[in-house]
Amino acid sequence: MVGFSFLMALTRFEARREATVALANAIGTTALRAQLLPEPTRTEALKLLREYAQMRTAALTTTEKARVVFYARTAEIHEKLWQQVKTLSTKDNIVPSLLYIQSLNEMIDNQAKRLGELRNQIPEEIMIALFAICAAACGFSGYANRLDPLRSRLPSLITATLIAFVIFVIVDLDSPRGGFLREDVRPMIDLVASMPVIPD
Repeated sequence: MVGFSFLMALTRFEARREATVALANAIGTTALRAQLLPEPTRTEALKLLREYAQMRTAALTTTEKARVVFYARTAEIHEKLWQQVKTLSTKDNIVPSLLYIQSLNEMIDNQAKRLGELRNQIPEEIMIALFAICAAACGFSGYANRLDPLRSRLPSLITATLIAFVIFVIVDLDSPRGGFLREDVRPMIDLVASMPVIPD
């Protein structure tokens, strides 16, 4: 049960990491293709994309209330970028517009995938069962030691400590916004650093 839960947590942790890298790549591609667009759309799009990438680096280190604001702003940026695309598609910028539409669509899809991975945690029922089984196993081990006072208690103590440590790692892996093993946002930080700064 411990191994099964650890595998679930590790799989979800890796999926969140991959989703972040995919989103960073999608934003980067969209920003590059945005430079092909005519003014003033190019400048407006690049400003919005830079803000969008910066928000992705801060979303995990803020409170739940602040994250709700971030996600609302994310939806606004999606809508603004899409409205720009709709305007461009009616003009004579067919090839750049199509390339930009494709990358923008991928960026929005990757954001939805990333949010899905952040919310995809081990079911509470499995975590409760894990705690119950481990508590029962440690209880029986302690009871067996009590029946045989001559037996060394060190092996049981080491086993209980290892089980507790593994459970701690499982909970930490399954908590993307807290603990020691947090989501790696370095791809987003590198992306923001590589994007051009557009003056207001």
